[in-house]
Amino acid sequence: MSTPPPLLEATGLGKSFPGVRALRDVNLTIRPGEVVAVIGENGAGKSTLMKILAGVQAADEGRIRWAGETVRIDSVRRALGLGIALIHQELNLADNLDVASNVYLGREPSTLGLIDRKKLHSDAAEMLRRVGLDVPTNALVASLSTGRRQMVEIAKALSVDTRLLIMDEPTSSLSTGEAERLFQVVKGLRSQGISVLYVSHRLGEVQALADRVVVLRDAEVAGELAGEEIDHEAMVRLMVGRDVSRFYVRSPHVPGEPVLGVEGLRTQAFPQHEITFTLRKGEVVGIAGLVGAGRTELVRALFGIDPPVAGSVFVGDRPNNPRHPADAISAGLALVPEDRKLEGLILEMSVRENIGLATIGRDATLGFRNAAAERKISREMIERLAVKTPDDRQRVGFLSGGNQQKVVLGKWLATRPSVLVLDEPTRGVDVGAKAEIYGLLDDLAKEGVGVLFVSSEMEEILGISDRVLVMHEGAMVGSLGRDELSEEAVMRLATGKFGSAA
Repeated sequence: MSTPPPLLEATGLGKSFPGVRALRDVNLTIRPGEVVAVIGENGAGKSTLMKILAGVQAADEGRIRWAGETVRIDSVRRALGLGIALIHQELNLADNLDVASNVYLGREPSTLGLIDRKKLHSDAAEMLRRVGLDVPTNALVASLSTGRRQMVEIAKALSVDTRLLIMDEPTSSLSTGEAERLFQVVKGLRSQGISVLYVSHRLGEVQALADRVVVLRDAEVAGELAGEEIDHEAMVRLMVGRDVSRFYVRSPHVPGEPVLGVEGLRTQAFPQHEITFTLRKGEVVGIAGLVGAGRTELVRALFGIDPPVAGSVFVGDRPNNPRHPADAISAGLALVPEDRKLEGLILEMSVRENIGLATIGRDATLGFRNAAAERKISREMIERLAVKTPDDRQRVGFLSGGNQQKVVLGKWLATRPSVLVLDEPTRGVDVGAKAEIYGLLDDLAKEGVGVLFVSSEMEEILGISDRVLVMHEGAMVGSLGRDELSEEAVMRLATGKFGSAA
């Protein structure tokens, strides 16, 4: 039987953002009725590729052919007009409307300018039948489970005569049963001649569903797998394999006594999983995992932002179960959050004022701010961290990303923590500032501070960690010592293969 001509051919796609090359010379072919999976580590370029094909962003370079004709996809409306629909990881439904109204939102059938509700519900019922969803079309979306909402999204996409359905992490919030139902729907779409671009970190489901797998690494296509070539080991090998020796500052650390103990901790996001681990004095421990693994939820629970639902936390030998960040700070914890602009800084305030925020209560005199102490601390931290600023009165919003991150670090180092927790400590930071931050973390470990950090950069995890804790779907699934560390070992655990990681 002859191979059908491609439905979509993307050639030489490239996309850049300030300081970041998101895609470089990416080629992608999808045929009618084909399920093509796109995989890769965090930051590999998957989201950018999806957004370009769906019209959310425009490519800087390259060409797209659709059904044999060269097209320009410059808007979501244009993509939908061609028959390309994207279902985001965060579902885009109106909870206060019924199922039928969501399926045809903005495209309701009408007669004489009035919505034809009978036709609206009969057409929606046909779309639900195609995805095998047995719910009343007048049911409020708010009353549906996450899995059923996912099916409503698919029905909504099919209602615009979709020929290519792009799915971003479609099972990330689904139960096992709901995920199985989704797999059947994907297979049914394939049998109807509808193509699916399936983006997922879950390699087991990729292996079960995909006709072909395209692997992105560092904004480029690292390779393709088809048919029997698609297996867990082959996918992991293509996802990893870089030199990790550049830019990393790390000295041998001899861990001391425990400074942080976590026993049976259950987070609000993943209450079914207990997390237990120990961080020792002078140790740098990385937390690895893929998007949605529960890493940020863990550090927020440790810091009392989202108090845990169960479990115990010890700082040193003292119990500390933080119900509020003030509890964590008093116990000796500090947290550099993932989003510095939203959660780490007040951009309209000066460098001095930002550095003094975490110690304002400690240094207050008779309830008033201690301006002299604030000036002294800010100048110490600017010098220690080599913050590039005209002076400490400069508005922090005018600094570069790397210098803003240093200010966040300075704010917390001023508290003299025994445990420093960092969530994505070098996100959006240039190479030079990264090296300086790595050197700082190494110095802190030498001084006896316990460092616990979350990172989506595999090179960073391998480059500076004494030990790595790996999370998968809310569970702590492994701990790798320095002599066990490799990209493949981490990725096996992070993608759900819990056997030997060595």
